Amino acid sequence: MSNVAVVGSQWGDEGKGKIVDWLSERADMVVRFQGGHNAGHTLVIGDKTYKLSLLPSGVVRGKPSFIGNGVVVDPWALLAEIEKIGAQGVKITPDLLKIADNATLILPLHSHIDRAREAAAGAAQIGTTGRGIGPAYEDKVARRAIRVCDLADDVAIAAKVERLLAHHNALLRGLGQPELDAASLIAQLKDVAPKILPFAAPVWEILSDAKKRGRRILFEGAQGAMLDVDHGTYPYVTSSNTLSGQAAVGSGLGPDAVGYVLGITKAYTTRVGSGPFPSELTDATGQLLGERGHEFGTVTGRRRRCGWFDAVLVRQAIKTGGITGIALTKLDVLDTLPELKVCVGYDLKGQKIQRFPSGMSDQAAITPVYETMKGWECSTRGARSWVQLPAEAIKYIRRIEELIEAPVALLSTSPEREDTILVRDPFVD
Repeated sequence: MSNVAVVGSQWGDEGKGKIVDWLSERADMVVRFQGGHNAGHTLVIGDKTYKLSLLPSGVVRGKPSFIGNGVVVDPWALLAEIEKIGAQGVKITPDLLKIADNATLILPLHSHIDRAREAAAGAAQIGTTGRGIGPAYEDKVARRAIRVCDLADDVAIAAKVERLLAHHNALLRGLGQPELDAASLIAQLKDVAPKILPFAAPVWEILSDAKKRGRRILFEGAQGAMLDVDHGTYPYVTSSNTLSGQAAVGSGLGPDAVGYVLGITKAYTTRVGSGPFPSELTDATGQLLGERGHEFGTVTGRRRRCGWFDAVLVRQAIKTGGITGIALTKLDVLDTLPELKVCVGYDLKGQKIQRFPSGMSDQAAITPVYETMKGWECSTRGARSWVQLPAEAIKYIRRIEELIEAPVALLSTSPEREDTILVRDPFVD
């Protein structure tokens, strides 16, 4: 049996929530390994819809769930999410959820700085969610962060807050914002500490023991490959590594623990916020995709930009992310279109290229090279076997497999977890 890492192969919002929920039934435990509460996963279970940001999707199935050291944790947002999901009948206890004691905390000042910097940037905004994710990761790599374990150490908190504010108050002065008070921040941390510390644990050690005992671990990624801080459309990216390699680092396990890498891939392309998007459609077809696909962000509610499937982008994500196979989602959104296009290359100033370029000017200059395919113009929604799919839909899927150089392991045909065609079980080597 194999562990499985689930990652997005585009710009996020590919439908990871449903797939992780579907896989969690086969897993023994679920681990979040990067990002923060800027990511959102929607799970539809029976007549209930759960919208999760920080909590691993396994909690709704009662599976032991872990927030790894690679995640930045806003303790107040986490407690609010625990309360919200508790009102839906899912009780989150320290037996069900554990937070890595070496995870970095997002503090109120981080979201304040995040929003202030975006406002100061004007038209050059990156398009962050304003939740303080970036500033928290900056403090982590600058070695001035406050971590979960520090909540149990008043001496450490006092010293760290002093060092933290020496940096951030200088920045706030430069932005024309009021400075922050150390005593107030320390009081907030002391107040939240007894609510968070019962969940704190050496997650790496627990997972290492689980791995040794042959337990199935599901690593739940957030966002998507093209938002990766190294391999994405920099600087219009998130502040963490979103690729499968982070599953090992962000949970405290070695790379041999990751196993099968499942790349969640939407049958078309969407993006939230600023940044390049070669296959974007700003016409009626793009609007139709957004309406049929209900393309609004789970966390922010922002409308997603929509476009044709970009095979170049996904193939690059498969190579940089070590993706074994994909789960193709939202095929049914394309049901009414008589003609489909797939981006099979880019034109860069008259030269055809087969990769997404790294430089900002080149990213802005590329135009898509399309291959046109016939649509199927009938419903695929709810299909649970290949024989229920129209021939043109199968041709579309097979062509995508050829172009991205990876097989379809699962096919999702609606938000309902049962509406899934299993080609290969990722938990089986």
